[in-house]
Amino acid sequence: MAKQRLGLAAIVVRDYDEAIKFYVETLGFELIEDTFVPDQNKRWVVVRARGGETGLLLARGVGDVQTARVGDQTGGRVFLFLYTDDFWRDYRDYLANGVEFVREPREEPYGTVAVFRDLYGNLWDLLQPADAAG
Repeated sequence: MAKQRLGLAAIVVRDYDEAIKFYVETLGFELIEDTFVPDQNKRWVVVRARGGETGLLLARGVGDVQTARVGDQTGGRVFLFLYTDDFWRDYRDYLANGVEFVREPREEPYGTVAVFRDLYGNLWDLLQPADAAG
């Protein structure tokens, strides 16, 4: 049987360096790749959550249509779901790093969850699944 997996998800950003700083320094992601692509005058920038498999491609918005989507890729819905093996560790670290939570932590049947904004306003769930597998 063939296997598939999601390798990357693209997120439109205003600026490569400010996005790298937020995802790496504020959220603690790993910088996997930052390569200049000269023929397209862009960079191939990939970050990934610690211990994760799927990366985020930080794609600088170009032109009015793309830049208008920065921070609003899903019309105000939660966009990405960051699973953790220790909700309270990450929640406290993110608060200390200035991350804005727009929905306070709560216990749900599926796990412990809170909603935060990234530097552009996209909404994320920070989630420790009830099975604690992360």
